[in-house]
Amino acid sequence: MSGMKSRRKGHDYERAIRKEFRNLGWKYCETSRYASKAIDDAKIDLVGTDPFAIQCKATINNPSYHKILDQMRPNKPLYKLIYHKRQGGREYVIMEKNDWLEILEMLVENNILKNSISN
Repeated sequence: MSGMKSRRKGHDYERAIRKEFRNLGWKYCETSRYASKAIDDAKIDLVGTDPFAIQCKATINNPSYHKILDQMRPNKPLYKLIYHKRQGGREYVIMEKNDWLEILEMLVENNILKNSISN
């Protein structure tokens, strides 16, 4: 795939995830390319998605998740997420385990999720 086509595919995926966040209530969500070069330079693709810092990848191969998470530098504490769309349409969200456990604990403590201990 040509470089320009890959770039367009990546930008299209960023806009698609931006639209999903807007539909979920993050009405000020924008791509960092549009809103903030400083945030784009910090390897974060979307702004206005607090408490999440998001990097979007639309690639055939698996990107280096560890490297991407390490390169993301939000200017405040945020949960770092990688949205990854593989060829064929399957999509994944990748995050650090400690962040996932913190979110899971909040869901249980606020009775949004019930586990066998809290029943």
